[in-house]
Amino acid sequence: MGYVDDQNRPILKIEIGAKAASIEHEIEAWIDTAFDGHFVLPIGQIETLGLETLAETEAKLADGNKIVLQTYVCYLRWLGKIVAAQVVANDGRFPLFGTAFLSDRVLTIDFAEKSVTID
Repeated sequence: MGYVDDQNRPILKIEIGAKAASIEHEIEAWIDTAFDGHFVLPIGQIETLGLETLAETEAKLADGNKIVLQTYVCYLRWLGKIVAAQVVANDGRFPLFGTAFLSDRVLTIDFAEKSVTID
């Protein structure tokens, strides 16, 4: 399902798309256990995927400041099912995978073997 990169970041390979019937893109996303949402994607990647706007949401940053972020909807193949996910846009370079899909799962990150599994 994933791997640990050379800088010890756990990475998931995820198939996503703008529509449930067209999941045709694979992205690699860092697992971010400090983010309780679904995804954070760079705005350029959101535009490339053609994701539809969902809503604005307020977020509290680590320094305590609050900001308003634009969200989008995507669909992903997750453990054998097609599910909808909320995507938060940012100006970063790397996709982040939050813990929203992990609440009833076991995440195993084996740094020695460089592997990531979700059961």
